Order: sequence, then structure tokens, then C-alpha cells
Amino acid sequence: MTTVHNLAARLVMNCRARNLRLATAESCTGGLLAGAITEIPGSSAVLDRGFVTYSNAAKSELLGVPPNLIESVGAVSEAVALRMATGAKQRAGVDVAVSITGIAGPDGGTPEKPVGTVWFGLADMHGGTLTRQVKFTGDRDEIRAASVIYALTLLLGATGL
Repeated sequence: MTTVHNLAARLVMNCRARNLRLATAESCTGGLLAGAITEIPGSSAVLDRGFVTYSNAAKSELLGVPPNLIESVGAVSEAVALRMATGAKQRAGVDVAVSITGIAGPDGGTPEKPVGTVWFGLADMHGGTLTRQVKFTGDRDEIRAASVIYALTLLLGATGL
């Protein structure tokens, strides 16, 4: 079994034991995180929905991220990652939501936000939130895969495992 599969299986088992429901809000990973979770039997008891909000308009329409926030700080930012997570949690009515927004490349990077820059947001069942920035190395596939692993690890921490 792969690392992604093992982490997703632990997450599903943990959430089922605690009766927790999840939502994902993904940009640069384009649904890979939700896909990894749904590969696990029994995931329908855990994953309520996954929002794939690749465009800025989708982030605003589906998750309630203010367009002026995206314009002022950029889609790949702490503030947007946080709003994506809190918006997903609120709109799905779930216990925990995680967001991923980043630059997977090969284009799109800047000196301030190089390719591999990924922001994560988490909104948990206690009303807590956190954000994390990671700068991954590698090609597009490696950055996206590493982002899924990181998000699964955040979810495992938030759900008590």
C-alpha cells in the first residue's frame, strides 16, 4: 500500500470511530485529496463532499472567499487558505474541513511565491483553525502528491490520531 492509501485509510477509520464528517476544498490538487479518501471502503460515512475550486471565481462562488481578498493577497495565501477551509466547513455543515491552494507549476511562480508554494487551511470541530505554508520541491506531479500527503496528515492531527 502507498503512503497516501495508508494515511487515507487511517483517516477514514479514525473519523468513523469518532463519527466525524469531512469536507475538502482543493485548488492546485484538483480533487486528488477527495479522490484519495474515496478510494477507501467506508469513506462515504466520512467524506461529505469535496469542493474543487480551481478558479478564483469558484473560490468565491462555492466557498465564499471574497473576490477583493483574492485580488489583494492572491489565491495562494494564508488568508485565502483559511477562508477556503472555513467556507467549506460552513457550507457543507461538517465537523472538519481542509483546504489546499498552491502553485504546482511548471509555470505561475514568482520570486515571492515560487513554484511549490502551497498553503493549507484547516477548520476543526472545536471551532479552531490553522494555516500552514509549505514549499515543496519537484515537478507538478510531485508537488501535488506531496500536498495530498500533507493535507491527510493535517486531517489526522485534527481528528485526534
